[in-house]
Amino acid sequence: MNGFFAILLKELAHIRRDRSTIFFAFLVPALQLTIFGYAIDVTIENIPVVVFDLDGRHDSRALVDAVRNTRTFRIAERVHDRESFDRALSAGRAKTGIIIPADYSENLLRGRQARVQVLIDGSDSTVAMTAVNTIALLTTRLSQERGRAVGESLQVSAARDETGAAVLPIEARTRLLYNPDLQSSHFFVPGLVAVILQLVLLFLTSFSIVGERERGTLEQLFVTPVGRAGLLFGKLAPYTVMAFLEMLGVLVLMTTVFGVRIAGSLPLLLAIGLLFIVTVLGLGLLISTIAATQLQAMQFAFIIMLPSVLLSGFMFPRAEMPLPIYLVTFAIPVTYFIEVLRGIILRGADAADLLPHVAGLFACCVAVLTLAMTRFRKQLD
Repeated sequence: MNGFFAILLKELAHIRRDRSTIFFAFLVPALQLTIFGYAIDVTIENIPVVVFDLDGRHDSRALVDAVRNTRTFRIAERVHDRESFDRALSAGRAKTGIIIPADYSENLLRGRQARVQVLIDGSDSTVAMTAVNTIALLTTRLSQERGRAVGESLQVSAARDETGAAVLPIEARTRLLYNPDLQSSHFFVPGLVAVILQLVLLFLTSFSIVGERERGTLEQLFVTPVGRAGLLFGKLAPYTVMAFLEMLGVLVLMTTVFGVRIAGSLPLLLAIGLLFIVTVLGLGLLISTIAATQLQAMQFAFIIMLPSVLLSGFMFPRAEMPLPIYLVTFAIPVTYFIEVLRGIILRGADAADLLPHVAGLFACCVAVLTLAMTRFRKQLD
């Protein structure tokens, strides 16, 4: 323990003198969370629409107003010839085009089916699918409203409510849980906490040890009477404290700036977060045993970060991935912590609900620390 405290004090003094380390540890995560939290938004609104209305009567104008009122679409242009219509789509000024035929209102008045052509730019699949789904829902709603009005006028209806008004035969009453407003920040920001923590801690730990190796001070520590465990944990302990304070700061920023409230137990979240911190510090230590320079350490850190972002479920659902890749995701520690964060913060999950994810994170922690300490011991030998 004497050796442990000596290394601990030495590392604290080094961190205190290194202003860049303090800046990187505390300010960079706050900036990243703020920027990415506002930038990542999968809610698609204001898709530009070009309208070619050949009818121009009340019913066609009502259709255009209904499209505008969805908030998913924005009427960007109204054209009066097909060439201008096609030009707006090909130039990218509009992502969706609506052609209302000249007999649209007449068909509705005569009880015939009125057809509307909708052309959607498929170059952006996310925007295109949103447009397709919104148009389908819009036309279904308008058809239902018109059918109800016709039924009322004829005094016939497939079903009526308790007041005697014509209604649809089947009604689904939907209620959204945990994120009723479907805000993207409530889904992405908890995952961002895990990703940012891993990014910063990987760089801090691996750069610290590799930097000492480049300066020659690590070899000087090897010849001291400090034991392996004292040397290792003495160097990692200050970064554990810094990382824990950093996690507290990011959580405070999450609740105050983005309004994401923690529905579950904060002590449980902090306890599992500490386990994740130790795991990531072990990853940083493992990188430091492989890399000989800080440039190599940076490259290895990015190699780890890429699958952590793409395969952890942060951006894409893991269940939709091919089976071999899905199996690989179980070896990524941040996968489990993202599930823990979303479970506790959004759903108010308790320890029993999170037991499989905690067990997976603990297994990763043991495996990473064992491998890192084994390689670190080889270098000490």
